[in-house]
Amino acid sequence: MEKRHWAGVFPAITTPFHADLTVDHEALAAHVTWLVDSGCVAIVALGSLGEAATLTSDEKVQILDTCQRAVGSRVPIVAGIAGLSTAECVALARQAERVGCEGLMVLPAYVYVSDWYETKAHFDAVLRATGLSCMLYNNPIAYRTDVKATHLAELAAEHANLHAVKESSGDVRRVTAVKEVLGDRLRVFAGLDDMIFEAIPAGASGWVAGLVNALPIESVRVVELTQAGRFAEAAALYHWFLPLLRFDCVPKFVQLIKLVQSELGRGSATVRPPRLELVGDERQEALTIIRRQMALRDEVMAATEAAAAAH
Repeated sequence: MEKRHWAGVFPAITTPFHADLTVDHEALAAHVTWLVDSGCVAIVALGSLGEAATLTSDEKVQILDTCQRAVGSRVPIVAGIAGLSTAECVALARQAERVGCEGLMVLPAYVYVSDWYETKAHFDAVLRATGLSCMLYNNPIAYRTDVKATHLAELAAEHANLHAVKESSGDVRRVTAVKEVLGDRLRVFAGLDDMIFEAIPAGASGWVAGLVNALPIESVRVVELTQAGRFAEAAALYHWFLPLLRFDCVPKFVQLIKLVQSELGRGSATVRPPRLELVGDERQEALTIIRRQMALRDEVMAATEAAAAAH
């Protein structure tokens, strides 16, 4: 996987479970195949949305293997690398390479909030563990570790296989900050669902997205229109999408995104504890938003395509 491949829509996939909470590999294979068929250009497994913290080491490797077998050489499989210890993360990176993954998305270690000296040592170890192309994941909101542009410059100078950063601070100015310091050395991805329209004009090349699990065609279309500079059409689609995209940016994002999948017949709402499925008013409020936006989808998409035909 080369630097040029870090562009476009990369789904951070959910992990489907059976009713007994074992991984549903048949559903997983069908899901990633559908996402690729719908225009997604890579698959990112074992991220936060994939409930990676609830998966055993063996389950993680089996998930990567299922994804790899399902899509073959059509698109790269990118493995999310996170764990409680650096040694655990190094081992997972090597296992990901062994099963055929072409890229890694490298997260800070779980639980312990390290300073930059410690954080850099962790990233150094994982980046050195394989020759695979890597994306660094910066999410100070969730992990309380903030990797700034100057930090990225240190890592990029030492690791030729660091090719991208997933920026999830929620501040679109971080995209331009990275571009200012590093130029074209790293590709920058929007890491939150509700920032892609703003991030592309600022210099982002791609989107690691969550709602794409339920709505891949719409996700790809937003990116295509924005990259083409067709901002009026992109904005119309994006503003329809926003009430759903904002599900990605709250604590129960996994439950919400899986609920959208379930409502659209594209997955199950089942999650692993400590998460529990949404119930009561919370579930009903989410369903009201989902059903309202879905009732408008065909009209919005038709208007978008009509505008494209007239363009």
